[in-house]
Amino acid sequence: MIEDTIVALATPPGEGAIGIVRLSGPAALAIARGFWHGAKVIPRRVQVGTVREPSGEIVDEVILIYMPGPHSFTGEDVVELHGHGSPLALRRIMELCLAGGARLARPGEFTERAFVHGRLDLTQAEAVIDIIRASSEGALRAASGQLSGVLRRQVEQWCQSLVGMLATIEASIDFPDDVEEVDRAELWRELDGLVHEVARVRSTWRQGRILREGMRLAIVGRPNVGKSSLLNRLLREERAIVTDIPGTTRDTVEEQISLAGVPVRLVDTAGLRETADPVERIGVERAYREVERADLVLLVVEAAGGLTPEDSAIAAQIPPEVPVVVVINKTDLAPTLEGKERLAGEVGARAVIAVSAWSGAGLDQLEETIRHLVLGGELPPQESAVVANQRHFTELATAERHLAEAIEALQGQAALDVVSIDLREAWMSLGRITGKEVTDEVINEIFSRFCVGK
Repeated sequence: MIEDTIVALATPPGEGAIGIVRLSGPAALAIARGFWHGAKVIPRRVQVGTVREPSGEIVDEVILIYMPGPHSFTGEDVVELHGHGSPLALRRIMELCLAGGARLARPGEFTERAFVHGRLDLTQAEAVIDIIRASSEGALRAASGQLSGVLRRQVEQWCQSLVGMLATIEASIDFPDDVEEVDRAELWRELDGLVHEVARVRSTWRQGRILREGMRLAIVGRPNVGKSSLLNRLLREERAIVTDIPGTTRDTVEEQISLAGVPVRLVDTAGLRETADPVERIGVERAYREVERADLVLLVVEAAGGLTPEDSAIAAQIPPEVPVVVVINKTDLAPTLEGKERLAGEVGARAVIAVSAWSGAGLDQLEETIRHLVLGGELPPQESAVVANQRHFTELATAERHLAEAIEALQGQAALDVVSIDLREAWMSLGRITGKEVTDEVINEIFSRFCVGK
């Protein structure tokens, strides 16, 4: 049982129209009543009063909202004091709370208490911080879906299936004379369906990670093919310097945009060529490092002049696992590019798009192609389970492996108690996703990422 009461500022520090001080714990109301003066406190009703010093001097006029547990965010008694966004007044209210017996909350402790009291499972608690940090429509939609319990319900359904299988196996082992023999073929069919379901959800990891963290997109090519112009077009602003002089860009230039609801980190790189200039050489080295880090590479070539040996040399440096889109630029000067099919084949390009960074022609098709490569054409529906968390992905992969090993044991006519070992391991992995089997170390690590006051 949690016996202490915590307090924190629930709004960002600094001046603002409103500032909120939040208390949670058994003494929340008693502490607030020690300095808040107003009418009799009625649960879940907005009430206006004043915060006063022990001397009677008014600190601020505030709204008090009292939410008794267990029907509050944390599952405990919660009091919120909504005052003017004066840093001095809010600091004094915090000091009065501490003097009344509260202690400062740790980062994420309010959400941690909601988890401890069963108001949220661990996937929902992790979704809270993802909502706070969401930088695009896609990230917000994925986090909101997880907060609503989409992933939790799916995982709990799998756990219930595994519990049923384990109960059947263990009953047949413990009471062989009273319980029918396990139908191995039926058990195999159930496990086969389950492992495919787990694999399907696990496979959303790349899409979910990009929705959560953003996609890193590197724009590469030889000097003066229009990489910086393309960056400026995608940003809808003049961010990179553009000249007719080859080698203008000597370092990476990064900016983030939201493209079709997905956060995209655009990285313009130095023109890739052999050079004796030591500064430009460093830029070329950084460009190749960006290619290795990228989720997607835009390989920019010129429409005029045909394919060059330099284009092919750059294509050869792109790792085969990195998806590539060949962008034929400057189509306003020349209608086509000879050898584009060969270049696309050399890099295994997912698409070849003709554009004019000068006029903007073809940019809509390029953006649509990027969206399709990342999301399969559109954002996933909010009611579908999407894995956007490394911890969830790891546990799903572990569960999938144990389920596959259980199927292999069944096919090999292994003893049922051997099969049950893998089923139990899979069940424990799934339980760690929602927090039923998680350790204190994992819990502490998760909530340490939160801001104070949440």
